[in-house]
Amino acid sequence: MLFKRSVLFVSLVLTVFISYGQKLKKSEVLIVDNLKATISFLADNKLEGRRTGTAGEKEAATYIEKQFQTIGLTPKGENGTYYQYFTVDDGRQLLDATKLSINDNKIDTSDFFPLTFSSEGTIEAVVSPSIQEEGAPWFYDINELLKESANNPHADISEAIKKQVKIFQKRGANSVIIYNSGNEGSDLFYNPRSKEERLTLPVIFIKNNIAHKYLAENDEFVSVSFTVATAQKSRTGVNVIGYLDNGGAHTIIIGGHYDHLGYGEDRNSLWTQKPEIHNGADDNASGTALVIEMARLLKTSKYKRNNYLFICFSGEELGLLGSKYFTEHPTIPLSTVNYMINNDMVGRLNDETKGITVGGYGTSPQWASLPEKTKTLNIRFDSSGVGPSDHTSFYLKDIPVLFFFTGTHTDYHKPTDDADKINYIGEMHIIQYILDIIKRTDKVGKLQFTKTKEPAASDTPRFTVSLGVIPDYASGGLGLKIDGVTSDRPAEKAGLKAGDVITALGDFKIHDINDYMKALSHFKKGDSTTVTYTRGEETKTVEIEF
Repeated sequence: MLFKRSVLFVSLVLTVFISYGQKLKKSEVLIVDNLKATISFLADNKLEGRRTGTAGEKEAATYIEKQFQTIGLTPKGENGTYYQYFTVDDGRQLLDATKLSINDNKIDTSDFFPLTFSSEGTIEAVVSPSIQEEGAPWFYDINELLKESANNPHADISEAIKKQVKIFQKRGANSVIIYNSGNEGSDLFYNPRSKEERLTLPVIFIKNNIAHKYLAENDEFVSVSFTVATAQKSRTGVNVIGYLDNGGAHTIIIGGHYDHLGYGEDRNSLWTQKPEIHNGADDNASGTALVIEMARLLKTSKYKRNNYLFICFSGEELGLLGSKYFTEHPTIPLSTVNYMINNDMVGRLNDETKGITVGGYGTSPQWASLPEKTKTLNIRFDSSGVGPSDHTSFYLKDIPVLFFFTGTHTDYHKPTDDADKINYIGEMHIIQYILDIIKRTDKVGKLQFTKTKEPAASDTPRFTVSLGVIPDYASGGLGLKIDGVTSDRPAEKAGLKAGDVITALGDFKIHDINDYMKALSHFKKGDSTTVTYTRGEETKTVEIEF
């Protein structure tokens, strides 16, 4: 396997070498070799996808730390180290005490689960699905609900079940057992990261195969015993930070995230087959390798008017958690930051088009002097300072940013994003372009910051509309807390502000970011709806049009 990969890599390099029709200098060959070494290490199966809070993430962090040490960067994390730790709220985990038995038959945990609004508790009873006695478990067959909702794209099954459970509780149920006597899928699952309000009675869902086996005859009594036991769960992520102190008044930050999806446990994978390791070579071992290589090159460069802070973030795939934590707990004064360059998915430059998108173009008037074309790159500038990557956290602190991105591809968020598909020479040319930016700004002083407008909704791949808010991904409360509002978008026009918490979009309840994204997908341009939100102790509802 290793030999085959090596042959494939050599073939790739030769192909790219021929396509550019130029001979690489010795210094350029070194850059390519360094990029290949870093990406190959980070995207190896042994790191198991570098999911935040895992052993694979720690091994990646140790590798980055050693590279920073070798280059000669000063530790700029916490307590004299390269590391800055932050906590990831992982919601609630099911404890081993969670169990179910029917007629003294133990049901495997893969065949049932509590709903996210369930309370904890233990229930034992002999009951019939057709009888509803006060102080006993009540059964709820959702077969008809699923049929009625089949042709309704706005149907929220979980919310409908919750509403019915509340009715059952008022009538005397001490718990509710949900099942489906039909064969339709329900799309119900236990979401450990949900911030949904929990009720005061246990509620479990029994999967179809168990329901058909034990609950087929509604008039029969069954012996039921179950326990719902959960606990708050968290994990720890770590940013890796190195500093090059040139004695300057200002500091340029060069960053990129090094975390990825692991096996897709956080439900952010686009892979639909059995779980596999997501190596994330392009996303974002490529950006991490660029950060390390920029540190090596700037250590010996003549561009000494600025200091340089190199940050490899974790938690980006969970919602920019690492970069947001850094901007809230900076290890240098943010007032001294000149600008930030973010590198995310920079490893798939197309040899024919040579196209790369550079976001943040509108965050400083100084960026207007950047070349749109070089011998090796065709630049597409995007003015917006916000986007689905770590530069957003710095833009929200009024810091000029640039965001380098070679584009999505069919391997995005899939196990097929591997190191043998990286265009290493293409990434080397991106490094050369960034070095030219640093050269151009070396004697300029501190860059002026300007706010930008959000890009058109059509640029957002997952939705056809946008409310125009930047979510506070790290918020632990119920609802979607707004971290920022972009200009000339529906949210700003409706008067929403940073700090507001959206609790409903039309008829859709918003408990967390997942609910918000799901709700957005039901609207199209020109639709009108309402936004319900809280501001302090006050709840407000406003009308908006997409």
